Amino acid sequence: MTNSTLRKDAEKIYTAALREAMPEEAVRRALREMRPVEELVLVAIGKAAWRMAKAACDELGERIACGAVITKYGHSEGPIANLSIYEAGHPILDENGLEAAKAALELTKRESEGRAVLFLVSGGGSALFESLLPGVTLEYMRGLNGRLLACGADIQEINTIRKLFSAVKGGRFARHCAPSKIYQIVLSDVLGDDLGSIASGPAAPNPARAEDIRHINDKYSLGIDDKVIEGQKPVETPNVTTVMAANVRILCEAAARRAEELGYNAYIIDDAVDGDVEELAERIYGASKLAGAQDSPYRRPCALIFGGEPTVRLKGKGLGGRNQELALIMAKYLAGSDGMVFVSCGSDGTDGPTEAAGGMTDGSTWDLISKRGADPAALLADNDSNRALKIGDSLIVTGPTGTNVNDLMLLLVDR
Repeated sequence: MTNSTLRKDAEKIYTAALREAMPEEAVRRALREMRPVEELVLVAIGKAAWRMAKAACDELGERIACGAVITKYGHSEGPIANLSIYEAGHPILDENGLEAAKAALELTKRESEGRAVLFLVSGGGSALFESLLPGVTLEYMRGLNGRLLACGADIQEINTIRKLFSAVKGGRFARHCAPSKIYQIVLSDVLGDDLGSIASGPAAPNPARAEDIRHINDKYSLGIDDKVIEGQKPVETPNVTTVMAANVRILCEAAARRAEELGYNAYIIDDAVDGDVEELAERIYGASKLAGAQDSPYRRPCALIFGGEPTVRLKGKGLGGRNQELALIMAKYLAGSDGMVFVSCGSDGTDGPTEAAGGMTDGSTWDLISKRGADPAALLADNDSNRALKIGDSLIVTGPTGTNVNDLMLLLVDR
């Protein structure tokens, strides 16, 4: 099997995987699993909100009585019958986001009696869907967020504090809609799929107690009034039914199915990758060396599949992203070899501040960059993976996909 054939197969595999994670397909699957029978009020939040809402309307038709769609600027694709479309700031909350959430809360309060709520959640919902408690201003929250980011608090601690000041986060949207039933469909961009972390969990239980918040407040000297902290009580959401419609596991499983259809033995090695790309590249290359060896768990030809969201240590001033950086590092490992092709691709179609979703490299890529007058090692040291892969004809450009369920990494190994 030639590298050209392997590249074509790799493209077929990641394309099939992305198709399974698309909002349209994910929402249709979830609705057929949930089978809601009530008339519905729709609320969709996040960067995939418009496409999720459109898919729900196409599937359910007139059963959706009304609704609100809140998405990022530029992510609406036009009107949807019976729905109000709002665009707002992301990743920084703005006044449009507050106004949109206010409209959604008023709509659900006014229209949900005798109906259920269809709540569609995707990445970015935390900034896009926010209603602050009385007396809390946007300026105060911006200042608090700045202090949280500067003090070294982890994401769990940051989310715990943000929920304290919100009328919708941490299960409070579900409480607002009660006693109406909520059908929640989620596209997860969070490794581990913690519902309390995805969009800050508007319809997820919040176990945080006052003592938990007081500990974070004291730890980082945030200066939050103890009277506010005392108001925090755990929130339960018994009126919510949730389907995890797409996540990185579904992405990896779809890749494995397509690989097996093409004749490869498929192995999902890890679907929760979150380490440094250099360490991950060593791990992937190490797995490739095992393929076909005596007593190896990996039989050739094989597809070694990873999913997650690795990180990059920035050392230079070049242009790239974690997927392109990983693909370039793998080009270095594979240099001079035959019968292996590597792909790393962001499911949202964007990788860093570039036009690319990721990269596809093989044993010839590193030398091809050199033959065209560039130094791949120097470009890698400068984090200039976009330029290197562009020179080596190795960029993957999909354009924005409308979904975000982390990244897919795939190594195909020939017989």
